[in-house]
Amino acid sequence: MSNSDKFKSTVSKVKGEVKDQLGNATDNHDMQAEGKADKAKGGLQDKIGDLKDTFSGK
Repeated sequence: MSNSDKFKSTVSKVKGEVKDQLGNATDNHDMQAEGKADKAKGGLQDKIGDLKDTFSGK
């Protein structure tokens, strides 16, 4: 996975975790949902990066 892909997925996961925890602490269910979506986006970006590696032979 390229450094760019790793960075994007990590940023999404960290941003999602912060939103999830902040939403939990403030009882803000919308923010929690956004956080969970961001974490899922980061996981998807990881999978896309892995697929790119598979097809590029890395």
